[in-house]
Amino acid sequence: MSHLAKRTLSTAARTRLVFSGIQPTGSPHLGNYLGALANWVKLQDPDPVTESTSIPYYSIVDLHAITMPQDPAQLREAKLNMATTLLACGVDPNRSVLFEQSRVRAHSELAWIFNCITPVGWLGRMTQWKSKLEKSKDIGHGSALADESLKVDLKMGLFDYPVLQAADILLYKGTHVPVGQDQMQHLELARDIADLFNKTFKTDMFPKPKAIVPPATQRVMSLRDPYSKMSKSDISDMSRINLTDSPALIKKKIMKATTDSVTGISYDPKVRPGISNLVSIYSAVKEISTEDALEKCAHITSTKEFKETVAEAVIERLKPIQTELARLQADQGYVKQVLDQGANKAEEVANKTMEEVYKAVGLR
Repeated sequence: MSHLAKRTLSTAARTRLVFSGIQPTGSPHLGNYLGALANWVKLQDPDPVTESTSIPYYSIVDLHAITMPQDPAQLREAKLNMATTLLACGVDPNRSVLFEQSRVRAHSELAWIFNCITPVGWLGRMTQWKSKLEKSKDIGHGSALADESLKVDLKMGLFDYPVLQAADILLYKGTHVPVGQDQMQHLELARDIADLFNKTFKTDMFPKPKAIVPPATQRVMSLRDPYSKMSKSDISDMSRINLTDSPALIKKKIMKATTDSVTGISYDPKVRPGISNLVSIYSAVKEISTEDALEKCAHITSTKEFKETVAEAVIERLKPIQTELARLQADQGYVKQVLDQGANKAEEVANKTMEEVYKAVGLR
């Protein structure tokens, strides 16, 4: 048994078991980093308030990626690029388990067992599924759900992936999940499935995972449309700051960010969404409160000067990440080794869980 597995068994009752995943498609951007990846790095350290420790499982969720068509060669490259970026951001393979989801087949096995007990109605109520129905035919979700013909072209993976997400978390008996508000419903489903499995098979095998919600100030919005989240899928590259963007490109994007003509710097997302987004970005990269950010920038009256200040802060924050990224890109053998070792560690714990599951349901 590996050191990590022994640690997992001996400290499960007093340690947070953290699971989080990220799709390999698209280049990670500043919103991903500030909203999730920076938190991943912090979760490797003891909690400064409770002094509790965490065992983080960080997965590149390639099984989720294929719910949309992917070019096989590009997907393989994207997974390696994502692993490289995560390591550059500070994910430490000595303090966490970094692995590719598909390398641990128990994810799919547990998802199937959960499929066999999860009511279809639970999935039909998922907001993101309703949204996909609406977008497919540009109608309200009530009409979409009532018309079976509208579901014909939508793939089962897009409907069922929240069950796989539940399996991802519960396979490691995850107790805590870093999650944004838009994924809270999926975490609730994981909690419901854990409870349903325990009651169905008269066991207390799976905990009901709790959310770790990042501070609201780290919600980064699009530079072009400050009412929408910064997104990898946005058609405009000017809407986001990629972690690989050069300092010159970062400054260009921020200088062109949507703001307003009001004099001075203030924070009011409803009235001044563009400026407020830049305040949020500045406070997040500086790791200070919104109030402190406004105080530090109180002398600035020009939007141009404020944008330059924000750009300098972002460039400074990303510089060490980009330096490490360049180093790791020149040593891809190391990155592959980390993924191999991570998969082995994750698989050992996952296989133990699956043996317990098989016995509970009668397959062993």
